[in-house]
Amino acid sequence: MTVTNIQSGTNVHEVADGIYRINTPVVISDAGGFSFNQYLIVDDEPLLFHTGPRRMFPLVREAVASVLPVESLRYIALSHVEADECGSLNEWLASAPQSSPLCGTVAAMVSIGDLADRAPRALADGEAISLGKHVVRWLDAPHLPHAWECGFLMEERTSTLLCGDLFTQGGSQLPPVTESDILGPSEAFRHEMDYFSYTKNARLLLEKLASTNPATLGCMHGSAWRGDGAALLRALAETLSE
Repeated sequence: MTVTNIQSGTNVHEVADGIYRINTPVVISDAGGFSFNQYLIVDDEPLLFHTGPRRMFPLVREAVASVLPVESLRYIALSHVEADECGSLNEWLASAPQSSPLCGTVAAMVSIGDLADRAPRALADGEAISLGKHVVRWLDAPHLPHAWECGFLMEERTSTLLCGDLFTQGGSQLPPVTESDILGPSEAFRHEMDYFSYTKNARLLLEKLASTNPATLGCMHGSAWRGDGAALLRALAETLSE
């Protein structure tokens, strides 16, 4: 793990071949330790998933620059419209002149087509694009855990599911990658914050994600996770059904 900013503790760790987790620990008033993650896929057409909040842009930019030239980014991707997902989207578009927003068709229609300074590349459910060696496939997941436009990216070569706010873990001093239980901590966090929409389609959507058989889960908050991702996603579905 490389610390790219001593003051903030922002750090970079390769969690799968060519996929880097950028992590910034924070302290939130009345909520204790927390963290924000972005995922950088290094390839012929590099992709950043999650931008981080707008005020965190200098820290994330510094971290990306420790891995590759910022101006080489081709896609700035997001799961859904929220400050930590796309708050600094336009700053990234300005820093990487050849880049485009990458999102689902609903996000492009209702928000990003207007909010972004350049037109988004909208992906339909199941649509894949090649970055070079890596291939990412968009999976619609409306309202899971929240937002109509929500969806996730599956990187197929490494079997890495960039799963956004699923399995959110509190705390600011967690390991970059873990094989330990994250369902328990994420469920404890969910019961405190109640940020799930409880969509009636949760089980079906989680089964769709499980069918991709991920070996690594790129969580937006907390540690990334390695193991039987399909089993973990199905365990989450069972928990949400209780």
